[in-house]
Amino acid sequence: MEFNKVIQNRYSCKKFSDKKVEEEKITEILKAGLLAPTAKNIQPQHIYVANTTEALAKIDKNTICRYNAPTVLVIAYKDDDLYSYPGGKYNSGVEDVTIVTTHMVLAAYNAGVDSCWLNRFDPDMLKKDLGLPENEHIVALMDLGYAVEGVKPLPPHNISKTLEETVSYI
Repeated sequence: MEFNKVIQNRYSCKKFSDKKVEEEKITEILKAGLLAPTAKNIQPQHIYVANTTEALAKIDKNTICRYNAPTVLVIAYKDDDLYSYPGGKYNSGVEDVTIVTTHMVLAAYNAGVDSCWLNRFDPDMLKKDLGLPENEHIVALMDLGYAVEGVKPLPPHNISKTLEETVSYI
């Protein structure tokens, strides 16, 4: 699919059908995450594919935003695999995972799979419930599945600020 169409038409699906996402499509989406640029190409991400009843129940305990998606990607970064910025105040963990997640969201749409990037959860509680390692930090959840027939983007989807409101040349 043409890239401009992908970024223009992709939306956050809020109502998924029970149809499972094919394993080859999940792999295609995960591989897109591997192609994402990360600071110094350290690739600190660790992605968990949650598609069992048990794992999805733990996610449901932590967020109301699964929207019946049959698969959820839990995207984290590892503490011991980070680039630290000069000055020592910041590291690349959140930005690296954000770029990886963006690549996967766009790849999902390109593969015909609907998605929703979730941010309504307590990462520490979810990490504990999923039993993730202490050195990993969850940044994002990503619902994957197929929209219920007739579902469309929410009304504000097509509303954007202007470049003048969001860009300044210095």
